Amino acid sequence: MAACCIRVPLLLLLSAYILLCVPALRAGDSSQALAANDDKPKEANAQSSPNQERPGPGGPAAAAAAAANNNPAAAAEGPPPAAPGLAAAAERSPVLVAAAAGGGGGGGGGGGGASPPRRRSATGWKLAEEAACRDDLARLCPKHSWSNNLAVLECLQDRKEDSEIAADCNHLLWNYKLNLTTDPKFESVAVEVCKTTITEIKECASEERGKGYLVSCLVEHRANISEYQCNQYITKMTSIVFSDYRLICGFMDKCRDDINSLHCGSITTGDKDIHSQGGVIACLEKGLVREAEEQTGALSIKEECKKSIMRVAELSSDDFHLDRYLYFSCRDDRERFCENTPAGEGRVYKCLFNHKFEEAMSERCREALTTRQKLIAQDYKVSYSLAKACKSDLRKYRCSADTNMPRAREARLSYLLLCLESAVHRGRTVSGECQGEMLDYRRMLMEDFSLSPEIVLHCRGEIEAHCSGLHRKGRTLHCLMRVGRGDMGAIDNLCQKALQTLIQEADPGADYRIDRALNEACENVIQTACKHIRSGDPMILSCLMEHLYTDKMVEDCEHRLLELQYFIARDWKLDPILYKKCQGDASRLCHTHGWNETSEMMPPGAIFSCLYRHAYRSVEQGRRLLPQGASTEASRGYIDLSRDCKVEVQRILHQRALDVKLDPELQRRCMTDLGKWCSEKTEAGQELECLQDHLEDLVADCRDVVGNLTELESEDIQIETLLIRACEPVIQTHCHEVADNQIDTGDLMECLVQNKHQKEMNDKCSVGVTHFQLIQIKDFRFSYKFKMACKEDVLKLCPSIKKKVDVVICLSTTVRNDTLQDAKEQRVSVKCRKQLRVEELEMSEDIRLEPELYDSCKQDINRLCQNVAFGNAQVIECLKENKRHLSQRCHHRVFKLQETEMMDPELDYQLMRVCKQMIRRFCTEADSKNVLQCLKQNKNSELMDPKCKQMITKRQITQNTDYRLNPVLRKSCKADIPKFCQGILNKAAGDSELEGQVISCLKLKYADQRLSPDCEDQIRVILQESALDYRLDPQLQIHCTEEISRLCPEEAAAQEQTGQVEECLKVNLLKVKLDGCKKEVLNMLKESKADIFVDPVLHTACALDIKHHCAAIPPGRGRQMSCLMEALQDKRVRLQPECKKRLQDRIDMWSYAAKVAPAEGFSDLAMQVMTSPSKNYILAMIGMGVALLFLMGLLCGRITKRVTQELKDR
Repeated sequence: MAACCIRVPLLLLLSAYILLCVPALRAGDSSQALAANDDKPKEANAQSSPNQERPGPGGPAAAAAAAANNNPAAAAEGPPPAAPGLAAAAERSPVLVAAAAGGGGGGGGGGGGASPPRRRSATGWKLAEEAACRDDLARLCPKHSWSNNLAVLECLQDRKEDSEIAADCNHLLWNYKLNLTTDPKFESVAVEVCKTTITEIKECASEERGKGYLVSCLVEHRANISEYQCNQYITKMTSIVFSDYRLICGFMDKCRDDINSLHCGSITTGDKDIHSQGGVIACLEKGLVREAEEQTGALSIKEECKKSIMRVAELSSDDFHLDRYLYFSCRDDRERFCENTPAGEGRVYKCLFNHKFEEAMSERCREALTTRQKLIAQDYKVSYSLAKACKSDLRKYRCSADTNMPRAREARLSYLLLCLESAVHRGRTVSGECQGEMLDYRRMLMEDFSLSPEIVLHCRGEIEAHCSGLHRKGRTLHCLMRVGRGDMGAIDNLCQKALQTLIQEADPGADYRIDRALNEACENVIQTACKHIRSGDPMILSCLMEHLYTDKMVEDCEHRLLELQYFIARDWKLDPILYKKCQGDASRLCHTHGWNETSEMMPPGAIFSCLYRHAYRSVEQGRRLLPQGASTEASRGYIDLSRDCKVEVQRILHQRALDVKLDPELQRRCMTDLGKWCSEKTEAGQELECLQDHLEDLVADCRDVVGNLTELESEDIQIETLLIRACEPVIQTHCHEVADNQIDTGDLMECLVQNKHQKEMNDKCSVGVTHFQLIQIKDFRFSYKFKMACKEDVLKLCPSIKKKVDVVICLSTTVRNDTLQDAKEQRVSVKCRKQLRVEELEMSEDIRLEPELYDSCKQDINRLCQNVAFGNAQVIECLKENKRHLSQRCHHRVFKLQETEMMDPELDYQLMRVCKQMIRRFCTEADSKNVLQCLKQNKNSELMDPKCKQMITKRQITQNTDYRLNPVLRKSCKADIPKFCQGILNKAAGDSELEGQVISCLKLKYADQRLSPDCEDQIRVILQESALDYRLDPQLQIHCTEEISRLCPEEAAAQEQTGQVEECLKVNLLKVKLDGCKKEVLNMLKESKADIFVDPVLHTACALDIKHHCAAIPPGRGRQMSCLMEALQDKRVRLQPECKKRLQDRIDMWSYAAKVAPAEGFSDLAMQVMTSPSKNYILAMIGMGVALLFLMGLLCGRITKRVTQELKDR
């Protein structure tokens, strides 16, 4: 205590001595004079400092005023009324003799001409009567105060800044004050005035008496003084001590060297204003701050002087009048901003702090306030209100500083804030008054970066380069945050760490109002979007994040919010809701420490990663990560995460998905790749999408973290906040049931994919869903439902395959092989087969979901389908329609795709989409693999949708180009194809398309009636279909395109094809010039002989006649055609005119065909005879010829025999 002692003014002690020692008999006139003077100091004081609280009219303060008037530093007369209890103490104190002429020690004298106080008569010595101060007094102080020395002293030392007083007067005042404060004998009076207080304050009771230390101790503990008279005595006299630093016991001795080295003033008389105490201490305080900030040219201050400076600041913390430099600097500002704020308990300081950045605040006052705030940052006790409000809480939670080390780590404001914030976050009770003070000082730290020495020291370069001129209202700090995010260049690691530390100390995540820049920028957004949340609630920040990139968000708020969230995201404790819900789980699962404690093994940024791994890990996954031999209980404890914590983890993940920089692990590992691949991706959410697009190109560490995040998204797509917002209409209409589930297991994304082409789907949602589908194909783990359904099958059947497409192909091939081989047991599990079907259907929707096909056809797409949009299988359909023009590689891939689709029509996305309603109408009971067959059978129904009918026709055309694209035909004609068409197969390359040649071969064999029954049935169907639509005959199209355009343009242009093009070609057979086309028309005529159904025009014309004359004859093998021919020749039968005409035309055509295309062999000749309408006549003629030959043979034989016999007889 002695080291920091203060020579407390003993004016009151002196006055009490004088008042009590003078005999009561002499009290007459003097008492009246003193009584008259007793009220004058109050008036003077009220004028000089109207807002300062003053002691009451009686008691020790009044006695002090009277004593000041009657004490020329010698004996004085005239006892005022005093407490009787002081008499004994006064009797023990002798009368003071006059002070030394040159002024007492402890600091030297004043100006040259100043005269020392002289002995005065019993009427008392007055400062106003001294010639040195008479002019200044008349100029500066009201006349009614002249008779009161204390009022004169206060008036002159609190004068206006621009008002100078004479050097002689300065010196006189100095000697007067010094003589009042240097006699320890008056300590005995303090013992009587503060008897009870000294007993209560043990530190003061133990002080050595006679050296002035007792009163110094009382000043230090004045906040704990409850005695009214003692409190007034200490409060009143403190202002005299703090008016000059040299009156503070030991201060001058401890700081003499530092004052000289820093050029803060001189302790030599006459060099500077003797009353420069405020300027000297302010200079020392600034030197202390410069040293803490390690500014260029900063000098080191001795430790004992540092302690004295901080102690002076602490002792002047309750009344701003005691900080003389700040008082003079802010006197006008106090009147402007804090006129109604009473002095005491640091209230004026706080008021001025709150208005520090107002435009009307003077720069000098702002500078003085900043210096004091910096001292508070170094020692919280410099703030009277904070130290008082939080005293019990500091003791309760063991945050109290070591009283022997005022600048120790525990005394720093940051330590106090962290310690008490830790208690609040742990759910402990901290008084509301203390929390209010903490809130004020946390806001103060966020408003002014310069209050944090580490920021000033380590971020100097960044401030000069990017953030100069933004000092006020937290703008510089937010600018530094923006630099820290990487938006404005690189940042030094120490600066980044200092920013992170400051954010933890201020803890704006607990109350957004702490961040003034954020509060002002987001005020309107909060009032509109978050008005349902109580002001100051931590959920305000979450609400703002939920509205990020929405119409309600404004740009300035968006920037401030992301700048703050960048740092909050790097320490899980800075989100108070997350910390509250998850602190138990984090301690149990991630081995965390206290709120303000860190661990190198588990840094703050790693805690959240630990939590979300447990939040999304299945029981099996968790157990696999445990050491061998771990118990079931250990496994259960390892992976269990409380429900509340998991909800908060999901909330944080949703927020982090908005900006890649909010994910510390992702940004740290992917910094290089972000610059390399995604530097141009600046829109919300684009950076993560870019990383996912370049997954194979990323470095290993980045690829792992992006892969894990993508896998996490596949389980809970709601993490993709921007995507969910874009898809809100679709979700509300089609997926609200799965979206409402607390736990998403991939159902929502599956629903979005299935409804990707609904009318509610907008472009943003469609692009987002497609992007996620494209990402999923890179790794089967990115499809959560597929992964969970098939992970065991993949490990067993496809262990070395990672890409989803390859896994799907591998499993699909296994399923197909097991099915074709009629395996007793399928190797792929039922649940996997079910999900496999879903994945196959999804892949069929977009060519990009099948990378091999897409890569093979990229050039063809750019050349032939550049204006076709992806999705809805439109590009695939475009490639199919342009199949003849595709490159060989692409053609081969498209053919393979068609082969797969024909075997399983459900994979034909366009067919299933266009014919969705028709399938429900006609094919509800059909097997999925027979859907196309069912649609073909109902193609000509009156209820068939035209678009679906057109799509069916396209598929029929495709099937007829190659028998391999018609699974039913391929199976039915399995033996016939190699038997009759092997030559065609031998000529064709292994991967080339046969262009309908095999089917044409089978058609001819059908006409020859040589096919197996099953194959014949299928060919009959094909013949009937192609007879109605020439486009279903690939060979006819290939060879007759030009002839059709020349001879039958109108028929070809008809929207509904009913065989008119074929009829046109038959009628114009003689006009056909191309041999290939002529051959195809002749083949049609040949085929029509075999079955009237193959000739739709003839069949339509003769339908009634067939019903009447040939109803009993089964179709096929030319039987009904022969029946009609016989009826035509039978004159008893009358056919329909149209039928008769058509039959006659066919006979003429067949005759011409027989001339143009004679039989190529005996079999063809026999077939022509058997299928000829004149078959009976021809057979009769052949029979007659054979009989004639036989008779001629017999006749010739007999003649020959007779001739031979005659020759023998000779």
